[in-house]
Amino acid sequence: MLLELAWQTGQALKDNTLKLVSAESCTGGWIGQIITAISGSSDWYDRGFITYSNLSKQQMLRVQLLTLTQFGAVSEQTAREMAQGALTMSQAQIAVSVTGIAGPSGGSAEKPVGTVCFAWVLKTALIKSANSRTCHLSGDREAIRRQSVAIALQGTLGLLENTLPLNFA
Repeated sequence: MLLELAWQTGQALKDNTLKLVSAESCTGGWIGQIITAISGSSDWYDRGFITYSNLSKQQMLRVQLLTLTQFGAVSEQTAREMAQGALTMSQAQIAVSVTGIAGPSGGSAEKPVGTVCFAWVLKTALIKSANSRTCHLSGDREAIRRQSVAIALQGTLGLLENTLPLNFA
């Protein structure tokens, strides 16, 4: 399923001459891994950032300390800043980010294990659109991470499909 989603996402990106960048926290590079499992993905995947710590989010993706302090690392606000920062620090036109609590520890009453935040930003010559969402996933650590990768890819594909065709004439 994940490989098929990555392939579909790659086709949509390739068809529109766009490149993707990923910014990952709780998935630890799994998005980049599944994408690069596809031969030829260098045509549409620019790079990936694994920013597990708050400091790495600040240094590599320009996530603001105020955002992390006020909303926490697991928030849509942080996910949006991660995606925007990934775009800024790359040559890509579309970014996906994911930050969450995969467990089994680390959860709280306010943000239990399985809370995962996503953001997608598309920036082209004609449009700029952004989406974010929070999901409450279940299962063990691997299941939560696997579901997160699927949601990240589905959201990327959905953002592309909702804005296609892109005309750059």
